[in-house]
Amino acid sequence: MSERGFITVLSIAVGLLAGLAAVIIKNTVWLTERVVESFIAEEVHNYIYFALPIIGIVLAVFFIRYILRRPVRHGIPNVLHSISKTKGRIRKHNLYSSVITSSLTVGFGGSVGLEGPTVATGTAWGAWLAENLRLNYKNTILLLGCACAGAMAAIFKAPIAAIVFAVEVIMIDLTVFSLVPLLLASATAVLTSYFFLGQTVLYPFNVQTAFELADLPYYILLGILAGFVSVYFTKMYMYIGSLFDKLKTNLSKLVFGGIGLGILIFFFPSLFGEGYQSINKCLSGDLSYLFDNSLFYNFKDELWAALILLTTVILLKIIATSLTFGAGGVGGIFAPTLFMGVNTGMLFAQIVNIFGIRNINTNNFALIGMAGLIAGVLHAPLTGIFLIADISGGYKLFVPLMITATFAYIIVRTFTPNSVYHVQLARRKELLTHDKDANALQLLEVKKLIETDFEILSPNATLRDLTEAISRNHRNLFPVVDENGFMVGMVKMDDVRDIIFKHDLYDKIKISELMYMPEYFIGSNDNMETVAHKFETSGRYNLAVIDEGKYIGFVSRAQVFTKYRKQIIDVSHV
Repeated sequence: MSERGFITVLSIAVGLLAGLAAVIIKNTVWLTERVVESFIAEEVHNYIYFALPIIGIVLAVFFIRYILRRPVRHGIPNVLHSISKTKGRIRKHNLYSSVITSSLTVGFGGSVGLEGPTVATGTAWGAWLAENLRLNYKNTILLLGCACAGAMAAIFKAPIAAIVFAVEVIMIDLTVFSLVPLLLASATAVLTSYFFLGQTVLYPFNVQTAFELADLPYYILLGILAGFVSVYFTKMYMYIGSLFDKLKTNLSKLVFGGIGLGILIFFFPSLFGEGYQSINKCLSGDLSYLFDNSLFYNFKDELWAALILLTTVILLKIIATSLTFGAGGVGGIFAPTLFMGVNTGMLFAQIVNIFGIRNINTNNFALIGMAGLIAGVLHAPLTGIFLIADISGGYKLFVPLMITATFAYIIVRTFTPNSVYHVQLARRKELLTHDKDANALQLLEVKKLIETDFEILSPNATLRDLTEAISRNHRNLFPVVDENGFMVGMVKMDDVRDIIFKHDLYDKIKISELMYMPEYFIGSNDNMETVAHKFETSGRYNLAVIDEGKYIGFVSRAQVFTKYRKQIIDVSHV
């Protein structure tokens, strides 16, 4: 079988595995929720909201610390890290760990979604398959992209949006070689989801009022608002994450995050869980979810109360999500993003209808608000457009989806150059992009480029020793290293060419008189961006590798170029 045919078959298998992962996670969470609800008495329903999320997070943390004994990282950032730093290898426990921990977290009411864990599980199976079949880097990464597309297609029943997500967020190149596997993986996964979960649309929506040109300014304003809400989402998510990083123990994180989350959900029950039912109610214009089981139930018929609660839950949802993560819960940010988006769109439309000069359709704006938040939070406007059109059947609103998503993306890029998925990897310079040149350079490792076949001289050696070293070695650089292994200088052939044949000086001139300490050198742990910059700045053809003063070897410009060209071939899907 040809390589292309083999990858095509594997893409179907990966799509099936990713689809099954989505089905298992969805059903496990559903069963967990049913079990939890069976123990909730009607008279204590409101108060139990305080305790349930804490119980779920405690169980998830217990499983991670005492049974699994390995960290369960956030799904999509973990996938991106594996692509950029571990050549697509993912730890085996990810085959099942995200299923268990996310089911406990979300099933007990943690304010997160299931998309990240589903993607993490699907890609873990894709990585497992690639490792066992010993696929090369190019095909391994393609298989991971197929798994991501399959997982998203299955959980959202949105095959086209899933492919766009793999290209836009996971950074998989959409080429002739990758297109068919991505299509087959996405289609197989969504068919698996249909078979087990039915063909109903995730967020059913009927377009009662099509796009009207007079609404254009309002869709632009919604996009701008969604952009600023996305900036708030990203900044708050990172800020709360930094606060938890300062806490020394897991117990303190659990207590602080669990109690904070419990208090928020007690006062605002709509923050409970992934918010699937709340989103559907909002899309139908029913705002009762804001008041149900809350202390504000008596104000359910007051529009001003609904507007205040809409604003409040928009601002608090990301805090609840961050507290869930910080306490030790496992989940995704897709569902919180959709929740904030639908409420942002509804709030905007309600305010326009009160104070504006035109009456607009609140349901349409609630739907399109979700696209705006996905475009902003994930920095993925195409994913926002196609996902919302896919999961709602709202293709008649494609133009306003494009307008709102575009303006949201423009605003958020102005203030936050990286999405919540990418920001931490970008800070560590571990983020791959669609720039093949940059990716190929980043994937190179200094340690694998070090050349050690250089004649080492002592600072006490003489010119005679240097001439003998020249006769034994073809190199024109000679590192000078003391008895402790520390590099104290080096001698360059060009600098001694005028005295090399003066035999009367052989025993008179010491190497210490000829050597110089290089101005430019690198460490074995430096990234290739630093190495390339130093080559360009210095104009040198070789750079010494020095770790804490000790000589390791040299990296040559020619060796870097040779490896770089090979890496370009490996990362190209053509």
